[in-house]
Amino acid sequence: MPTRTMDKRDRLIHAAVRVVHEQGFGRTTLADIAATADVPLGNVYYYFKTKDALGAALVAEHAAHQEALQARWDEDPDPRARLKAFVRMTDGNRESLANFGCPIGTLCAELAKAGGPVADQASAIFTGLLAWLEVQFQALGCGADSRGLAIHLLSALQGVSLLAHSLNDPAYVTREAERLVAWLETLGAGEESRDR
Repeated sequence: MPTRTMDKRDRLIHAAVRVVHEQGFGRTTLADIAATADVPLGNVYYYFKTKDALGAALVAEHAAHQEALQARWDEDPDPRARLKAFVRMTDGNRESLANFGCPIGTLCAELAKAGGPVADQASAIFTGLLAWLEVQFQALGCGADSRGLAIHLLSALQGVSLLAHSLNDPAYVTREAERLVAWLETLGAGEESRDR
């Protein structure tokens, strides 16, 4: 019985990830999620008493997914390759980004407007990603500039995601990803940042 319970909860969370990405958190109703997950609406209320509870589960799902990606990238011993994998993952999602924007970026922006604990939990995803990026730049020998380079890389990818979505053109993501990969090639042991 616990497996069935977890399966239904997981189905609801995965449905919420998809629907919220496509519609936004504010516009998504619990009924939308129930319909997408193909479960009765009452089941949503059983697992998530409030929309904030659903928001917290959604943020936790995104955070776990991001951590799993970072763990997979960390299997590569080369920090430059890890950074390129992050950039290429973004490019690999270019169609979705053009259609709906970045799932984490748009969710964080929307939740930040409302404030509160769920917004704080969501912002921790970016905090963790920035810390991971900084570690990669430190491993490349970028020293004190590593934090700034991490911010630069994440800002570039978030910015191009917004631009691609606003203009509904995934080619913007590909062009920026190519520029970022070329820029990453210019960084090396003992070198400070170079402008792209």
